[in-house]
Amino acid sequence: MTVTLEVAEGVGTLRLDRPPMNALDVATQDRLKELAEEATRRDDVRAVVIYGGERVFAAGADIKEMQEMDHTAMVLRARALQDSFTAVARIPKPVVAAITGYALGGGCELALCADYRIAADNAKLGQPEILLGLVPGAGGTQRLPRLVGPSRAKDLIFTGRQVKADEALAIGLVDRVVPAAEVYEQAHAWAAKLAQGPAIALRAAKESVDTGLETDIDTGLAVERNWFAGLFATEDRERGMRSFVEEGPGKAKFL
Repeated sequence: MTVTLEVAEGVGTLRLDRPPMNALDVATQDRLKELAEEATRRDDVRAVVIYGGERVFAAGADIKEMQEMDHTAMVLRARALQDSFTAVARIPKPVVAAITGYALGGGCELALCADYRIAADNAKLGQPEILLGLVPGAGGTQRLPRLVGPSRAKDLIFTGRQVKADEALAIGLVDRVVPAAEVYEQAHAWAAKLAQGPAIALRAAKESVDTGLETDIDTGLAVERNWFAGLFATEDRERGMRSFVEEGPGKAKFL
């Protein structure tokens, strides 16, 4: 399998495994969608790590496969390509990308689908599609400017240049840079900590933020308001408030 889902301590690791560069061919895209939807459904998965292994996250699409596609073939495929990445972005649980080596093209777009990105100090990210006479097709023109702002996104998309980890951190493309040997360990620790948290409240927080970024503020506030009130019906809210009153802040156990 080119993508696997392994679960431990409430954390599901979506592992890309298509040596040598984890090129995202059609089969890998479809498998990614399948497992993202499985991670969404499974109650034992409370947070997710996306990982490509010690050497590379994902170096982009399978260009040899794409070269064989004509316009008609890509018209039929483009929606499925986007849907596979959107399935990752819409996992209603905390998702962290553990980025080692290259995260280019589709690899960068996959990292953009995470809520948080931890990169190795030797990582390189970019959207080089323009160098092929293309534009990003798996969400890069939409998710990248929402993350780093339109002018920085246009610089990366227009030039196709790669950015090293330090620049990626400076512009907000990644959230933390660590030694390469520690990337997965730290990503798993981030996910494991959140896996101990109130699952419905975390889902509410993610949906509220993501919806607010995609709509007007009044709609976003309505989503927040509905979730805020709705959480008063949950056991986690009762447990959290009771713990706060009886024991002080930050001591509630949600599992």
